Parts: sequence; C-alpha cells; structure tokens
Amino acid sequence: MPDLAKILKQMSDLEQSLALIARGTEEIIKLEDLEARLKLERPLKVKVGFDPTAPDLHLGHTVLINKMRQFQDLGHEVTFLIGDFTGLIGDPTGKNVTRKAMTVEEVKANAETYSTQVFKILDPDKTRIRFNSEWLHALGAEGMIRLAAKYTVARMLERDDFEKRYKSNQPIAVHEFLYPLAQGYDSVALNADVELGGTDQKFNLLVGRHLQQHYGQPPQVVITLPLLEGTDGVQKMSKSLGNYIGIVEAPAEMFGKLMSISDELMWRYFDLLSFRSNEELAGLRQSVEEGKNPRDVKFLLCEEIIARFHGATAAQQAKETFIARFREGAMPEDIREQTLETAGEGIGIAAALSQCGLTSSNSEAFRMIQQGGVRIDGERVEDRGLMLPAGFSGVLQVGKRKFCKADVE
Repeated sequence: MPDLAKILKQMSDLEQSLALIARGTEEIIKLEDLEARLKLERPLKVKVGFDPTAPDLHLGHTVLINKMRQFQDLGHEVTFLIGDFTGLIGDPTGKNVTRKAMTVEEVKANAETYSTQVFKILDPDKTRIRFNSEWLHALGAEGMIRLAAKYTVARMLERDDFEKRYKSNQPIAVHEFLYPLAQGYDSVALNADVELGGTDQKFNLLVGRHLQQHYGQPPQVVITLPLLEGTDGVQKMSKSLGNYIGIVEAPAEMFGKLMSISDELMWRYFDLLSFRSNEELAGLRQSVEEGKNPRDVKFLLCEEIIARFHGATAAQQAKETFIARFREGAMPEDIREQTLETAGEGIGIAAALSQCGLTSSNSEAFRMIQQGGVRIDGERVEDRGLMLPAGFSGVLQVGKRKFCKADVE
C-alpha cells in the first residue's frame, strides 16, 4: 500500500515550491514541465546568464538573482553564467541599431566584479559560477557553422527587434544572429532544466529549448521575469541610460536614489525587490490608502534594500543622513504636487520651476540657479540647461521655503 502521508506531504511541498517560484514571474513555459521536473528525485539545474556589459550589478539584475536564491533555498543547483564570450558579440535585444561589441579586457574586468557582487544575494556554497567561453571557444568555426545550421533565418526574423529593423531597412549584422544561438547553446552545454531571464530575453530562452531538442535533451523550462524600471520610471534600469541604482553604491547614494522614485513606482520595487510577504505588502498598501504618508513606507523599502547589501547599521545611518539633509532645507511634511506635461520630450529646469509656481519666470529661475538657490531632492542645481526627462519624479526647491513635487510626463 502507498504511504498516504508521504504522498500528501509531497503534494504540499510541490505546491509550496510552485507558489514560491511563480511569485513575481511573468511567464512559465511550460508550467506542466516545471511540475514534472520538480517531482524528480534530484536537484534541478537552474541557469541564468549575465553578460558583463558594465562594471557593477544594479538592482535591475537582482530581480533575477533573487529568484535564483529562491531556487537555492528549495535545494536546487544554480549556475550563475557569465557571458564572457557572448559579451564580445553584444546582445541585440531591444536595440534598433547594431550594438557595439566590447573588448576582451572590458569583459574580463567586468566579469571579476560580477563574480564577487553576486554573493551579496546568493549562497556561495550553493552557487556554480561558469563562463560560456569554456565551451563556445572550443566550438570553433566549424562548430559554429554546424550550430547555425540548426536554426533558420525566417525563424530568426520572427524576433521582434530583428523584424522591426528589417522592415524599416535598418542594418542587421550577421554576427547578431549568432547571439541567440550562442546563448541557446549554453543551455545545451549545461544541460539546463530551467533558465531564467527578463521578458526581453524570451526569444533567446526559447532558442535554448529548440537547440536542446536538436541535441537530444529535454527542453528546458523557461521562466521570464518583469524588467525593473529605472529611477526615471520609464526605461528599464540600465547603466547606459543612467537610471540605475548600483548594489555597491554608497548607502546614502542608494537611499537618495530610491527615495527619488515616484510613489506609484515604489510598489513595483516592493513587488520585485522586497522579500516581504504578499500579506505584508497588502498591509502597506492599505495603510497608504488610509492616509499614511507614502514617504514613510518608502523609507521601509530603502532600509530593506540597503541593509541587504550594506547591513542594517548602514541602512539606518543612510536614513538619518537623508532626513537631516532635508531638515536643513526645512522640508515640509505636505508638499504640493504638480504634473508637467511635455509630450514625452522632457522639460528644462527653468520651465519646470516656472510651471510649478516656484519662480515667476524663466529669467528668475536662471537667476536663482546662479545664486545656488535651486535644489532637486536636496541636491543643488548648477546647470542652467538641465533637462528633466519624461518619467522624472522629484522634489524641486527654490530658496528655503518653496517646494513642489514634480512629475514629468
């Protein structure tokens, strides 16, 4: 007779595992495959790849890394794959122009920082760090040609960014077709059960499933996660766009950047970055709806994130520094809010101050900037030509007593 208690416990464990894995994800392909893999009597091989395109990791990267940690906590084998080979090609995802390839020296330098910073979240004893140059260099020219023969140009042009560039007569370099093939071959080399990636990586992840079948392997489960918007609230967080929050930035710098995000975007950050339970987040939302100052809730987000990377003491000190900085400027509790409509093109600082009613004219705004009397989120503005981009959200200040919470649309 089967052990009913054991069967019920396995069912409960499976349901809990599925609930944890599914939290915050965008799509699981295929869910039934994931359920079947979780029933296997072995740890799953979970793969996530990062191209070292910038020297440091930022909070946008940690959306995936947090999910990796959850797989570790469930007892699975996680591989943090550094794309030192694919980084030389340049990922064309989301680009309307050919991406500039990196030098070997740039890739190596960035890879070194990735391999140390990742352990601020992952358990080093349960993490395998691999470099895809291990097998892609060995593949050689003949191997790359044989790999390319397993995918058609027609299928490649189904990818959204390639399709748009092709239809608009924008150039597509041949080497860009090699990128998804190389990433897909990583899954073959690692015999991956699961691959995680952002929603913009879906095509590449599915290529991995396709190639695994060609090589006689069961196709991996693909799990996509949302892209985290940067501090501008519009574009995905990116070093190249300057809207990022680096995980090794100084605590006070991180605190200020996190406090600069809009109240609406704050909930997105909670959903994708916080380790608080769904019940806790629902309680915080309700408290704001009932009149609690969103600033105080944002303080909780800042403290949690900074404590994760710098410790609780540093987080508390960063909070005290932030509060003190604004007390010096006599920051009021209730600040008037103003939406600045710009048709998505941004607005100059002088025009923004005038529209917010902080100055009577652009000329007065320029004069106040020259006198050092204009601040954004407590930081003095010295550039008269400063542009506030669409998606900007922050507190504009003129003198000691004039404030406005401005949101640029």
